[in-house]
Amino acid sequence: MEKIKKLIIIPAFNEEANIEKTVRAILRDAPDFDYVVINDCSTDQTRKICEEHGFNIVNLPINLGIGGAVQTGYKYAYENGYDVAVQVDGDGQHDPEFLNKMAEHLMDRHLDMVIGSRFIEKKGFQSSKMRRVGIIFFSKLIKLLTGILITDPTSGLRMVGRNVMALFAVDYPRDYPEPESVVAVLRRRMKVEEIPVIMHEREGGISSISLKKSVYYMIKVTLAILIERIRKY
Repeated sequence: MEKIKKLIIIPAFNEEANIEKTVRAILRDAPDFDYVVINDCSTDQTRKICEEHGFNIVNLPINLGIGGAVQTGYKYAYENGYDVAVQVDGDGQHDPEFLNKMAEHLMDRHLDMVIGSRFIEKKGFQSSKMRRVGIIFFSKLIKLLTGILITDPTSGLRMVGRNVMALFAVDYPRDYPEPESVVAVLRRRMKVEEIPVIMHEREGGISSISLKKSVYYMIKVTLAILIERIRKY
């Protein structure tokens, strides 16, 4: 495992309240991983904090949204020869203590993607009631379309190997990408498994999915998943 090149992708938009804590936790708990903060043209102090502390950072000149920021990270990982890439959100919800376990599971079982699920052992922050309804809906929809049960399809804590990295570097959903991108991987008959993790509640900043956006989110992601299921490639 020591010889495997592993990169943590940290998409960050206006995460001044969390970004230093997130990077410090990675340096402490996952020191054998490289990391890069993808600053998605933040308008707060995110960039300043990263640069003052000497964090590894890529500053996007325009706001690309979560999909564009994460895709930038995958392109960076693929073009720099990383064997493994994992998304860790900049809001502090993902615990880097689980990253080595995820990497071992990915490599030992020859998987293409490992998803950190908060719903297998149901420990830690379980998301809001409204979001859990959406998560259950997407889980059932993905099972119906692919035959594979994904308990936490909206989890941003996903680790991938070179095959998925290559796919995501050139083709990655722009808005609310997690459920749609999982379907894209499963459609290509790549191997995806989940392992239990503990996530934390956001301590600061604002989530990209507000109450007003929830209906749009459900409709948009459902349509995107259905289109992805019948899409030719």
